[in-house]
Amino acid sequence: MRFSTLTGAALMLALAFPAGAQETRKGIRGVVATLDGQTLGVRGKDGTVTAVTLAPDWTVRVLVPIGVEAIHPGSFIGTAQMPQADGSGRSLEVHVFPPGVKSGEGERDWDSEPGSRMTNGTVEGEVTSDAKGRELTLAFPSGSRRITIPPDVPIVEFGPGQRAQIKPGVAVFVVAQSAGGGWKASSVSIGQDGAAPPM
Repeated sequence: MRFSTLTGAALMLALAFPAGAQETRKGIRGVVATLDGQTLGVRGKDGTVTAVTLAPDWTVRVLVPIGVEAIHPGSFIGTAQMPQADGSGRSLEVHVFPPGVKSGEGERDWDSEPGSRMTNGTVEGEVTSDAKGRELTLAFPSGSRRITIPPDVPIVEFGPGQRAQIKPGVAVFVVAQSAGGGWKASSVSIGQDGAAPPM
């Protein structure tokens, strides 16, 4: 099943850190430490457990690997990327949205690596290949960015998951919003077959 089956609300939260809102939202990465009712505990690399309050209707998204050939002119994609000296970006990961869905369109700071950016836009013009990987241009309302996707970069799309998949030891990624000194979220992303989400 492809992630076009997800609700519009879940899609709008998919990797959408609105410009200017970085101080109230963040990506929480790690493995599930606990799940007690609607409270999810995520253990980060440093061993710290972050508590996230899940919405009553919280959903699970499974990140399913797909081939780079799924990206073509007109595709709407998002990519965490590292800015290059020539003004282009080098992808760290790519996620492909279904036709008609444009979430988080534009560019903003990202937190997967120091200095990284998230760019969401429509593939414009020709997609080319060379020794460095696939090259394309992403267009968005405020401009465009030339992007290189190295051959070893993970490319995924979102598929629907089940709450039963969220259990201790499972690698997760959560886009959380600050709330009363804590964090809240409406969805939890996991990788396929236990893989860590690439974001």
